[in-house]
Parts: sequence; structure tokens; C-alpha cells
Amino acid sequence: MFTHLAPLIPTVTLTIGVMSQPVVTALIVAVVILVIVAIAAVALVLRARRRRKLAESLEKRRDDEVQYAFVINPSKPQAATQRLHIQEFCRSKGLNRIRFYDTQLDKDGRACAKEALADGADVVIAVGGDGTVRTVASAVSGTGHALGIIPIGTGNLFARNMGIPVDDVDAALTVATSHGSRLVDMGRLWLLDHPEDDHGHAFLIIAGIGFDAAMIDDTDPALKANISWLAYFVGGFKNLFAPKYRANLTITSPDGSSHSIRNLDFRTIMAGNCGQIPVFSLMPAASYDDGILDFEIIDTTGGILGWANLFGDVVHQTLIGKPEQNPLSTNSTVEQIQGLTAEITLEKPAKAQVDGDMLPETRHIRFSVDRRALIVRVPASTLSSLEKTAQIAAANATADFAETTALLEPIR
Repeated sequence: MFTHLAPLIPTVTLTIGVMSQPVVTALIVAVVILVIVAIAAVALVLRARRRRKLAESLEKRRDDEVQYAFVINPSKPQAATQRLHIQEFCRSKGLNRIRFYDTQLDKDGRACAKEALADGADVVIAVGGDGTVRTVASAVSGTGHALGIIPIGTGNLFARNMGIPVDDVDAALTVATSHGSRLVDMGRLWLLDHPEDDHGHAFLIIAGIGFDAAMIDDTDPALKANISWLAYFVGGFKNLFAPKYRANLTITSPDGSSHSIRNLDFRTIMAGNCGQIPVFSLMPAASYDDGILDFEIIDTTGGILGWANLFGDVVHQTLIGKPEQNPLSTNSTVEQIQGLTAEITLEKPAKAQVDGDMLPETRHIRFSVDRRALIVRVPASTLSSLEKTAQIAAANATADFAETTALLEPIR
């Protein structure tokens, strides 16, 4: 099932014998930056177009006068300002049944959301980044209550995947406090060698073990606050030459059959519920409501050239909108498999993450999915099927999946 990535920079491959490693690395970094800038420029043009369509859509929504609970992360720099803004917005809309719940070091979003539901909340709204959204969703999932999202984090990946505005608080508030929702899958990562855990750790975007977790763990929070998701590239460079991981892997397919790989060497194994990150598409086939997870097994060889090939493959599948590698690749492998569950037993403990939140080191984990267990309030759409198809293709071509999900009809 393994295919190969194309060499990202053929001229580098031809001259590697006479060029020093620092020069090769600098050239590759320069090309990476140029590609990111080019794709981001196209995405900005589409963003302006999306915002116009979103404004038209939000004018037609009906306010929902129920009891709202806002779970807010007070550590975010803009949290205090946003609290006042939310209060004024709700007052102007005549929404008077609102309460705030602050996360704390010993009280995460999951605990706050459970308290809010016990207090009679009808809709629980996460005000924060992906970590706050993930923990609040963990408690709301399966309850029949809706989740709203006011993204004030750095990445806001789930909000982007769902088409929720990440740079317009009033628009996000309008979505969260009016009718129009979708049913969404909830992924779970279980630490099987940590019996003290009483639940599977929820994820809405991507969970993983290996390089991706080490990259996130080594990302400087201050740098992330300044340059957003680009800070992850710095954490990634720190781990490019770390040793590989070895594990036994078993994946249960949608038809119930199991497939095992023993003594698998890899850089990272990820499970995706949504596969889109800013600018790029990590898992183009991942769908947040299909009841399955997309597993991606990544390996590289040949040092920096292997990682360059991997980057080239991500760009390739971003542009074509399909989970396919460039057939000319020589130094990387990316295997993408869909399944209901996966169990991994590692040779040595490794770091794991869920939606960017770090978990304890582990040797034994299981991924699973709760199908359409979460109700999320999202922007509605009235586009025709033909228009949706065209818009989805454009969104995949620029790796901005927020456009895709904003175009889908609400289920509820």
C-alpha cells in the first residue's frame, strides 16, 4: 500500500554530492517558504469571497433564545475583552440567559462543560483555541446539546474545518446563537497503559504519536503566540533527525476485518477526523461525519531530502485534493488507510497528542470514533450541488477546507 513522494527539488538531488548540508538545507527551507507564501496568497483571495457569502448567509439565520453557557479560557490574551464583547452582543440580541465558566489549571473545559450542563445549559459555547474546543466537546458529545465555537486561539483548526469565522467574533457569535447545526464525529485516543484514565481523550481534528507529538511538544508557546501555526515548523526542524519509532499496528476496517503490521518502523502515525490545516491538506479524504478515521503512517529516509520529499507530497495532495503521493518520490512513504479503530503497541514509550494537547508518554494506545456524536453550530448554505462541487474543488486546491465545510447543508 505504500507509494512514494516525488523529489521536491530535482536540482538539489543532482548536486547533493558537491553541495554542503547547510546549503542544501537553506535551499529547501527557502523553497518551502515560497510555496507557503504562494498558496497563502491564493487562499486570501478566496477568503474575501467567502466572507461576502457568509455575511449574506448570516442575515437569514434565526436567533435561538435558550440558555447559553460560555466556557472561556482566561489565559488567552484577548479573553477579558471578548467576555465583555460577548455580553454586549447578547444584550443587543435580547439573549439574557447566559452564564460564563472559566477554565482553570485544575478545571479544564470538560469539567466546565459538565458543570454547565448540570446547571441547565442548552447550548455550550467554547471560547478559546482548539484545546478549549476539544475538552468542551468531550463533555457535550452524546448529550444531545449543541456546541458553539468562538475561536480566539492561534490555530483554530476545528473552527476552520467547520467553516466558522476565525477573524470575525460577531459572525462566530451569530453562528453560535442561532439555528443551523451539523452532526460531527468524535475521535478518541485511549492510553491503554494508563489505567488511571477514566475516558478516551477526545479529538476533533488529528491525534498522533511520534514525530507530530514531538514537534508540538517542542514548539515554543511564545513563538506560537507571535506567528501562530508557523511556529510548528520550528518544532518540526528540531526533530527531523530524531530516531524512528517501532511498533505493532492493528487497524479495524469499516467492514469489520482487521489488518496487522508487525515491527513497523515509522516517523509518525496519525488518526484524522478532519484532515485540513492552514494552507495544507494532511488527509484529503478525511470527513468529519463519515463514522470512520483516516490513519496516516509516515516514514522518511535519506535525511533532509526525505523530509523535502514528504513536504512535496503534502503540497501535491493539497493541490489535487486526493490522498495520492507523487509517483516519482524516492525518500518518503505515506500510507493512508481508513478504519474504525487502530491499536498500537510500541517498542519504547513515545509522546502522543490530541488536537495539539500533549498526553503522557505511552507504549500502548487505541484510536476509536464515536459516529455523529456531537452537534456543532455551523454556518448554513443555500448553494446548489453544482456550486458546492466547484467550491469544494477550489477549497482543496488551496488547502483551505474551511470553505468546503461552510458550503454544506446543515443537518439540524
